[in-house]
Amino acid sequence: MERTFLIELNEWKNSKRRKPLIIQGARQVGKTFAAKEFGKKYFENTVYINFEQSELMKDVFKQDYNIERIITACEIETGITINAKNTLLIFDEIQEAERGLTALKYFFENAPQYYVIAAGSLLGVAMQKKHSFPVGKIDFLKLHPFSFYEFLISINQKKLAEILEKNDAKQINTFHDYFTQYLRLYYFVGGMPEAIVTYINTNDLNEVRKVQKNILLGYELDFSKYAPPSLVPRLRLVWNNILNQLAKENKKFVYNQLKVGGRAKEFDLAICWLTDAGLLNKVIHVTKPTAPLSAYADFDTFKLYALDVGLLGAMANLDAKILLNKNTILTEFKGALTEQYVNQQLRMTKELYYWTNDKATAEVDFVIQHGDEIYPVEVKAEENLQSKSLKVYAEKYKPKKVFRVSLSAYRKEKTFTNLPLFAVNLLA
Repeated sequence: MERTFLIELNEWKNSKRRKPLIIQGARQVGKTFAAKEFGKKYFENTVYINFEQSELMKDVFKQDYNIERIITACEIETGITINAKNTLLIFDEIQEAERGLTALKYFFENAPQYYVIAAGSLLGVAMQKKHSFPVGKIDFLKLHPFSFYEFLISINQKKLAEILEKNDAKQINTFHDYFTQYLRLYYFVGGMPEAIVTYINTNDLNEVRKVQKNILLGYELDFSKYAPPSLVPRLRLVWNNILNQLAKENKKFVYNQLKVGGRAKEFDLAICWLTDAGLLNKVIHVTKPTAPLSAYADFDTFKLYALDVGLLGAMANLDAKILLNKNTILTEFKGALTEQYVNQQLRMTKELYYWTNDKATAEVDFVIQHGDEIYPVEVKAEENLQSKSLKVYAEKYKPKKVFRVSLSAYRKEKTFTNLPLFAVNLLA
C-alpha cells in the first residue's frame, strides 16, 4: 500500500542536517511497515532490529554507547554487513531496549553517517520514564492512519485520488457521487492499515469490524502493560467515555460526565497519557482567533477526538448499513463521526484549535493558522448549510478566507469556500 509518508522519509534522508529519526504514532498505524518499505525503496540493505523480540539486543546499549560495538552486534544479530552509505538501520520497539533512546544521541554525535530510524509503541509515554532524552539530537516524524486520499489509492481508485490532488473543482463536482460513495466506505473502514488490508483481501466489512475490535482491545491491554496501576481505572473511564463526549451537541470535554463530581486534577494525567500514546487527539479552545493561535489558547477547555474514524465507529458498534445506505448516511451519530473525520484529515498537516464567542452561543468547529492568517472551518455532516456560527465569526473578525465542509458541491464565492467532505485535504 502506498503512503505519502515515504515522501517525508525521503526528505529526511536527503537533508544535510539529518539526525537519527523517531517515527511517532499510535500502535498499529503502520510505523514498522513504512520504515521497511522506505528501506526497500531507497537503500541497498535494511537492518531491522526488534527489541521486543530479541532478548540479546535488549541489553545492547547497557554496557556503553560505543557505536562500533553496537554496529557489530547488529551485524551478528541479522547476518547483514552494515555499510553506512547504503544501509538503513531500523530500531523497532526501541522503548523495550534499556537506554535505547539515549543511545540515539551518540549516533548523532559520534556516527552521523549512519541512517537510523527508531519506532515503537507508546514512545510518548516511554519518553517520560527513567533515562534522559536526547533533546536536540534527533528528528521526529509522526505517522497517522491512512488519509482518505491514501485510502482511495489503496483500493485502486487512483484516478479519483488524482482529481483531489490536482484540486480540479469541475471534476470534483462531476464525480461527487462517486467520491461520496467511497467516503461512506472510509467512514466504516477508517485508516488503520490492517483494517484496509482486510477490506482489500476479503471485501467483507464484518471481518473489518473484527480487526477494528481487536485493535481496540489491544489498546486497552496496553493500559495495564504500560501505565501505573493507579492510573488504569481513570484511563478506562476517559477511553470509554470519548464516544459520549463527541456525541454531545457541545463537544467540549466535560469531566463531570466521566463521573459525578469529576474534576480536572483527577483526570488530566489520564488524558495526557492517552494523548502521548497517540490514542486521543486534543483540540484546544482559543479565546481570540489571532496569530499566533497558541498565544490565545485556553488549555483548560478542549475537545477530544479518537485516533481513527473507523475505530470510533467500532466503539459505537455502528452497523455498516447505516454508513453505506445513501438515504440514512450518518442520521445517527452523524456530527461526531463527521467532526472526527475532518479532524483526522486536517491534523496530519495542521495544528487545530476551535473557537466560541463569549456567551458560548456560537462555535466554529476548527480554526487553523496559515502563515499570519487565521481561517475558520465549519463542519456539516450533510447538506444542511445554515452557518449561523460561521456568520457570527466572519462579521466579528472579517477573515480573508472562510471554509465550510459538507456534503454539498465544491464552490467558491469571494472569501467563502464550500469544500465537499471528501475534499477537505484541499483546505489551505
